[in-house]
Amino acid sequence: MVNASAGDLVQIMDAEGRFFLFRLVPGGRLETHRGILMHDAVIGAPYGSKVLTHLDRPFYIFTPSINDLVVELKRQSQILFPKDIGIVLMKLNVRPGMTVVEAGTGSGGLTLALANAVGPTGRVISYDVRQDMQNVARRNLELTGLSDRVTFKLRDIKDGFDETDVEAFFLDVPNPYDYCAQVHRALRGGGHFGCLVPTVNQVSDLLVSLQREWFIMHEVFEVLLRNYKTVPARLRPVDRMVAHTGFLVFARPIIPSSREQPEEPAEDFTAENTGDAES
Repeated sequence: MVNASAGDLVQIMDAEGRFFLFRLVPGGRLETHRGILMHDAVIGAPYGSKVLTHLDRPFYIFTPSINDLVVELKRQSQILFPKDIGIVLMKLNVRPGMTVVEAGTGSGGLTLALANAVGPTGRVISYDVRQDMQNVARRNLELTGLSDRVTFKLRDIKDGFDETDVEAFFLDVPNPYDYCAQVHRALRGGGHFGCLVPTVNQVSDLLVSLQREWFIMHEVFEVLLRNYKTVPARLRPVDRMVAHTGFLVFARPIIPSSREQPEEPAEDFTAENTGDAES
């Protein structure tokens, strides 16, 4: 049995699934729609147990997941959704101890997930041109206790990146096709590149730029998430779903010889490599 301690980042949830995230401070208080909850009532209580507000309304104590933290971030811009972040972490092969570079910090949703994935010995380097955005992201990372794994750099990325031989790079800017050359110089040969853009026009321009700048194994797809009502007697899809949030684009950089020319991207690469190609 594990008990909540002062300084823990906790999640409390009511019977309807509404929840609050906060860090436990002795003497602190949280005002909710079900009454005031004193932090001291949570400190020392086992995770998974019930605590009561001053109105005797119940909440249950949990440790928040990365999904919950990303969804509940304070934000000034749209963040990547967890359904997309999961694919990004896998496609970029993010793992403990590695260094990952991202451009387009935004409110820090992906930054948080990357920092969690690289672990205490890894590093996330995050570029953005706006100080106000990085200030929001920095506060979000401090709240979750992951800020010591992230280096923020304020710069227009058209001037390139400080890093070279990086294994993974994610680009989240409105015009990624303008920066493929800079990203290629930062990545190691055979590294992992990912990007998210909302429109097909941007995807088309990005694919042209990736081909020109010596990236191969291009993939483009979107992730759709459909939840179900969890009532056993009438299990069915919910009325609304998280559909299109953006197109995910992935590619791998190669090192050309002096006489090589970029090759046309292979058609239906994704289908051929996922078992969905036509026979």
